[in-house]
Amino acid sequence: MDIMNLSRSTAVAIRDPWALVPSLGNLDAYIASVNRIPLLTAEEEGKLARRLREHQDVEAAGRLVLSHLRLVVSVARQYLGYGLPQGDLIQEGNVGLMKAVKRFDPEQGVRLVSYALHWIKAEIHEYILKNWRMVKVATTKAQRKLFFNLRSMKRQLKGEAADADTHRTSLTEAEIDTVARELNVKREEVIEMEARFAGCDVALEPGSDEDDESFAPIAYLADDRQEPTRALEARARDELAGPGLLRALDVLDARSRRIVEERWLKVNDDGSGGMTLHELAAEYGVSAERIRQIEVAAMKKMKKALVETA
Repeated sequence: MDIMNLSRSTAVAIRDPWALVPSLGNLDAYIASVNRIPLLTAEEEGKLARRLREHQDVEAAGRLVLSHLRLVVSVARQYLGYGLPQGDLIQEGNVGLMKAVKRFDPEQGVRLVSYALHWIKAEIHEYILKNWRMVKVATTKAQRKLFFNLRSMKRQLKGEAADADTHRTSLTEAEIDTVARELNVKREEVIEMEARFAGCDVALEPGSDEDDESFAPIAYLADDRQEPTRALEARARDELAGPGLLRALDVLDARSRRIVEERWLKVNDDGSGGMTLHELAAEYGVSAERIRQIEVAAMKKMKKALVETA
């Protein structure tokens, strides 16, 4: 069910003008329609609320919700400065309105508009906190209080017009003390929220029009040490460099093994390698080309042994 519309059974039960509210697809038409829906008198509201509580009357719930949709629109307008779609704010506010209607007790002596205001704002606040940034900026009670009051207080303190960049103007030490005192929070919490406002989200991957990924966070934040394929490759590499190499050397005769060890595995203290082809040739009384041939044949044997034991 679209959260902005009542269920099919409810819509059928409600007569004009209650069933004439369009969807949020056309925001202007929606707002114009809800503003034309007549308000309920205190007596009508009380009767409908009692029908809902005592008889679970769906039509009564629908009329209570529809007559207060204009209230949600009015409240949602107050939060347009956070850059979130107005339609989404209205939709979340309507969720709060329906929760309020469900819990409303007419015997408490208050009008539904006063009771619903808390629920509407609570749902909109929660939506903003979850969607304003990818990372939550307010989780504690003090942080929530600062989140929804800091920018307006800064405008008052600095005497600036409301604009999107107001929160980027840093507070002075005296202003921090004033905000902390008036909101009954710690100075450190004011400073922390100010820093969070000043920050911004950074895309992990470059935009589609950027070819170079080397400077995007995805290039240096990813930890692939535990990636299964790389872990298997590292394990196989360690095996070949240790026990696997020893098994491969064992299949060689003494001369072939010494040639391979001198040519590829020996490292002297000064960082130089082992004997050259000519030095080995002189030792064994053969040509350098013959030493090279023995080396190539030995490598083939070792490779075959490694493949068979893999």
